[in-house]
Amino acid sequence: MHEQTLPRVDQTNSTIIDIENVVRKSEKISATELVQHTKQAFDSGITRPLWFRKHQLKGLLEFLTVEEAQICQALYDDLRKPLQESLIAEISLVKREINNALKNLKSWTQPQKVKQSIVNMFDDLLIASDPYGVVLLIGTWKYPILIILAPLVGAIAAGNCVVIKPSEVAQATSNLIAKYLPKYIDTNCYPVYTGGPKETSELLEQRFDYIFYTGSTEVGKIVHKAASKYLTPTTLELGGKNPVYVDKSANLKATAKRILWGKFQNCGQICISPDYILCTPEVQVKLLGFMEDVIKDFFNGSVKTSKDYARIINSRHFNRLVGLLKNQNIAIGGHLDADERYISPTILVDVHPEDPVMQEEIFGPILPFINIKDEEEAINFINSREKPLALYVFTTKAKVKKTFMERTSSGAMVVNDTVMHIITEGLPFGGVGYSGMGSYKGKKTFDTFSHQKSVLSKSFNVIADKIESVRYPPNTNFTTSFLKGVLKYNTTIPTQLLAYVFSFALGVAVTVSGYYINKSIREE
Repeated sequence: MHEQTLPRVDQTNSTIIDIENVVRKSEKISATELVQHTKQAFDSGITRPLWFRKHQLKGLLEFLTVEEAQICQALYDDLRKPLQESLIAEISLVKREINNALKNLKSWTQPQKVKQSIVNMFDDLLIASDPYGVVLLIGTWKYPILIILAPLVGAIAAGNCVVIKPSEVAQATSNLIAKYLPKYIDTNCYPVYTGGPKETSELLEQRFDYIFYTGSTEVGKIVHKAASKYLTPTTLELGGKNPVYVDKSANLKATAKRILWGKFQNCGQICISPDYILCTPEVQVKLLGFMEDVIKDFFNGSVKTSKDYARIINSRHFNRLVGLLKNQNIAIGGHLDADERYISPTILVDVHPEDPVMQEEIFGPILPFINIKDEEEAINFINSREKPLALYVFTTKAKVKKTFMERTSSGAMVVNDTVMHIITEGLPFGGVGYSGMGSYKGKKTFDTFSHQKSVLSKSFNVIADKIESVRYPPNTNFTTSFLKGVLKYNTTIPTQLLAYVFSFALGVAVTVSGYYINKSIREE
C-alpha cells in the first residue's frame, strides 16, 4: 500500500471503479409482482391489529440483538466503520426508536378528539390515524442500518406494508439485510428487494401509497418525479452543504472539538456533517491551532491506524474527493491512500466560494474555511445558497443566535454543537428546499406514515336536527343572519358551557311544560 501526501493532486491517471452498478445476482420475482403481492397482504388487513404491529417491531428488535455481531462486521466491510459508531449510531438508535414505538403505540393509534364548536356541539369529532398502504422505503449507504430501519419502525407502527430497498453501494450490509431480516419479520408484508439503479427504477415505475427516500438531491428529484405520476405523497431526506458559523465569542477549544467530532463521523460521510466554516481570519488562526491538537488527541497521533476512523465507501467517491482537493491550500492533513480508500482529516484555507469544493456537498473528511467579516456577511453567504439540512452556530451571544434563527432557513439549527440533534429525542429530523421535504423520528415517524383522517359523527337527535334545520332550503333572511352569527362566534363561545346551559334550559322547559299540562288536566 502506498500513501500519498498532497498539497496538490493530479487526477489525470486515476482509475475510477464504479461499483454502484453492481447488481446482486439472485432469482427473484419482478418489481410488479412484488408490489402486487405486498398490496394483497395490506388489503387482507393483517397489518391493522396492534398485536401484529407489536409482534413485527419485537422481531425487528430481535434482529438487531441476535445479528449484532454480523451487522457490525458488514458495516466494517463496507465503510470500515468503528465498532462504537456501529453500536451507537446505527444499532442503538434504531433500538430506541423501536422501544419508543412499543411503549407508546396504543396512545399513538388512539383517535384524537377535537374540541367542539357551537356548530358541532352535538357531534363527535375525531382525527384517526390511517395507514397509507404499501410504502416504498429506499435507503442509503451512509448509515445503511439506521437510515433504512428507523423509518421502517414508524411505517410498521402505523400499520403499513413496506417494500424495503437497501442501498446496493453498501453491498455487505445490503446482503445481510436481505438474508437475515426476513427471518424476523413477515416477508409478505415487509419484503426486501435488492439490486442497483435498474431495480430501483423498476420499483419507481410501480404505484405505491407512500415513498420515503434518503440520498442525494439529484436522485431525490428522480424519485419525486416518479411519485408525481400517481400523486404519491413523498418524504425526501436529502443533504446539502451544512454551514458552520463561528463567532469570536465562542469557546474555540471546545468549538474545535465539537466541529471535528461531527465532521469525522463515518469519515465525513453523513448528510448532517459540517461542510464548511464561516469565520473571521482572526478566529480561523486560533481555531486551526486547536484543530491540529484535537485531531492528534482523537486518533492518538495516527489517524490511519486508528480503529476510530472509517474509510471512503468506494473508489468512485474516493476519486471524487481527491478531485475536490486539486489546487487547494491544505492547512492540515491531505494524506491519501487509494488502496485503502483513506483520506486523512483535511482542513482547507483560502478557499473561494467559486471553487469546486464549494459547489457540491463534500461528503468526506474535508473541511474548508471561508473568511467573512461578520455575522451579517455570513448570513448573506448562507442565504445566497440552497437551504442546508443543518446549520451550526457557535456563539455565546443570544442576539447572534436569535439573528441566525430568524434570518436563515435550514432543516435544523444547532447552537454550540454539531450532529447531536439527530440523536435528541423530541426533535424531528428533516430538510427544507433542496435538503428535503418531510421529517421523521419518534412519533413524527408514525405521523409521517399515517394519513390523518377527519371523522365527524352525527346522531339523529331531534333537538339538534331542529336547530340545524336552518341550513335547509328555502333560505330566508332569518336563516342567513342566524348562520352568519353562528359562524362569526363559532370559536369564541365556550361550547361545553353552552351545552350545559342548553341542557339545563331544556330541562326547565320540560319541567314547566309538564307542570302546566298536569295542572290543565286536573282543572278539567
